[in-house]
Amino acid sequence: MLTNRRSLLVKRLEEVVRGKGFTVFARIDHRAGAREVGLDMQDEQVLIFGNPRGGTPLMVARPLVGLDLPLRVLVWRDPDGGVWASYQETAFIGKRYGLPEGLEKNVSGLPGLVDAALR
Repeated sequence: MLTNRRSLLVKRLEEVVRGKGFTVFARIDHRAGAREVGLDMQDEQVLIFGNPRGGTPLMVARPLVGLDLPLRVLVWRDPDGGVWASYQETAFIGKRYGLPEGLEKNVSGLPGLVDAALR
């Protein structure tokens, strides 16, 4: 499990996401998985969440966008102890799948969610 600030960030992000009406589908603890097979790695957790109202129109327009939906945020610790929240930029998702103009706005709030969790 992510410790101290990392754990609080994942917990806060989950609270913010739920508070905005998103469904949290999974929380994956990569470090715990590594330990189960006798390996060690830095703390990393992925929060997977979405909202069918926002994501469905994207997948109807371009089914392959389902490879990047639901949204995901990786919270991880670097070797110096810094904590990071990383995610795929929604503009990149729009360009990657050639989404029709304006549809990427359905998922463009991701940076705001992460920023709210960091406050």
